[in-house]
Amino acid sequence: MQLARLKRALEPLDAQYDAAAQMLRQPLSSPGYHTTLTNGFVHPTSASLNYAVALLDTGDDELRKRAEAILRRVIALQDQNPDSKTYGIWPWFLEEPLAKMSPPDWNWADFCGTALVQIVFDHRERLSPDVRAKVDAAILHAARSIQRRNVGPSYTNIAIMGTYVTLVAAELYGVEDLRDYALARWRRFCEYTKHHGAFTEYNSPPYTIVALKELGRLRLHAKDPEARRLTEEMYRLAWEEIAHHFHPPTRQWAGPHSRCYSTLLRPEVLGLIERATEGRVSFGVNEPTLDEYRLPLPCPRDLEHFFSALDTPRDFRETFVKSEPPVVGTTHLEAAFALGSINRGDLWNQRRPLLAYWGSASRPSYLQVRFLHDGYDFATAQFFSVQQGGNVLAGINFSVDGGDRHPSLDKIKNATIRAKDLRLRFEFGGAAGEGEFIAPATLAETAQLRFGELRVQLNVPYAVFSEARGRWQVGKENDKAFFDVVLYSGEERTFHLAELNSAAVGFAARLSTSDEPPRSVGAVARDGRLQLKWESMDLEFPVHPGRAGELQQAFKASISQ
Repeated sequence: MQLARLKRALEPLDAQYDAAAQMLRQPLSSPGYHTTLTNGFVHPTSASLNYAVALLDTGDDELRKRAEAILRRVIALQDQNPDSKTYGIWPWFLEEPLAKMSPPDWNWADFCGTALVQIVFDHRERLSPDVRAKVDAAILHAARSIQRRNVGPSYTNIAIMGTYVTLVAAELYGVEDLRDYALARWRRFCEYTKHHGAFTEYNSPPYTIVALKELGRLRLHAKDPEARRLTEEMYRLAWEEIAHHFHPPTRQWAGPHSRCYSTLLRPEVLGLIERATEGRVSFGVNEPTLDEYRLPLPCPRDLEHFFSALDTPRDFRETFVKSEPPVVGTTHLEAAFALGSINRGDLWNQRRPLLAYWGSASRPSYLQVRFLHDGYDFATAQFFSVQQGGNVLAGINFSVDGGDRHPSLDKIKNATIRAKDLRLRFEFGGAAGEGEFIAPATLAETAQLRFGELRVQLNVPYAVFSEARGRWQVGKENDKAFFDVVLYSGEERTFHLAELNSAAVGFAARLSTSDEPPRSVGAVARDGRLQLKWESMDLEFPVHPGRAGELQQAFKASISQ
């Protein structure tokens, strides 16, 4: 049964195998950084190695030969020069060597190293002697690269993955100093995470799953008793994060999300939950995956009920980072909708600082808040909010030292940008993306939308960017619809952020099942700060662009009792 499912999971990848290149050949998929490639087909290194692991898992000798061909080809792409800046890592693609990446991705030592460690753990003796030697060497190069880089405990998924590679490699090969390093790293990560009470990469559908899988690998493969005990604590924490934010009516993972690639939950996550509960929670998702055979991830039995029903409304207010001010997430779950927000963050394209879901499991809808610079998410936009139930009061301002498309890889120079278009977007996707909206005549009017029993109200009392004032605009792009607050649209021009007297947006969003009339939001700009008041919530933050760290420290939010 398991072997049959593995072979089914391999079928689409078998069709992608390029025998000439001895790697998978796939359409380019890119987040817009690290690679300079923009289109066409590529041969990915990490995906090819994971394919090789699964080929070996079949036990088929002919497929072993294909796996060995892949291993020879991909390992040859690793930088194995200890004196090199990119020592121990791989390029993303055969088509783009490390020297041409912008910049290379050091995480590839962790991702590729993880695949190779599993091969050694389960299949080393089946490998041809020359391939066995290449795999052993590549793992140790990857482990030393991870050790040299030494990421901190706030980089959740890589902190865990790198521990897996270094610790298990050290135990497999008897490398004592590497073992000491890995254990110290793991203690530091676990102490840090327990101190804050959550993963720093908080509530992330892709990366909490990555963390869960790496913790599952540590549960299976780590031998050290202390490491295993700490792993169990972190494994429980990962499942709690998933369970507490799950919205059974829509089968979506409620926000806020620190990092996300697909706003609607991918079916494979539902399949993972089904398998983790041995079918006691059933979503009708039965597609096999490459790693289900080798990586059991049982869900603690006392958490299973969170995936089955939402009997009464639930509210979670959770501190993710114990700083001053802390990073706090708020999530409201009820039968009609789920609404989540973060009290402070940014609007990088992987963030979901304000996110709502509603509808049904078969036709879910979502609302996501974005800020766009020439059509792409503007990472330098800073986000602040306070939430009570289905109401969120929020604001946006701009840092002078942030990134454009990525928080750190493409920093804005001299606090200056060129722009043809700047806008706040309330994006509606899923079933809601099929809608046709009508914008209010002026920004002073509240946008009111109906989706079955759900009512959504959007109120924007303040939207200023330099001399421009915001205006409503509605539209559709592909399968999404949007309400935009346009701050600038026209000829490309230069904006010196540090010189702007005001660059900020304040808004309120309400989700409810009652036909309440809109309630005005108080907005006063005074002494360089925007003061917002709505219902029992107050929010205050600077309107002048400034350094990101200073802006994040300078906001105030409260809920009156």
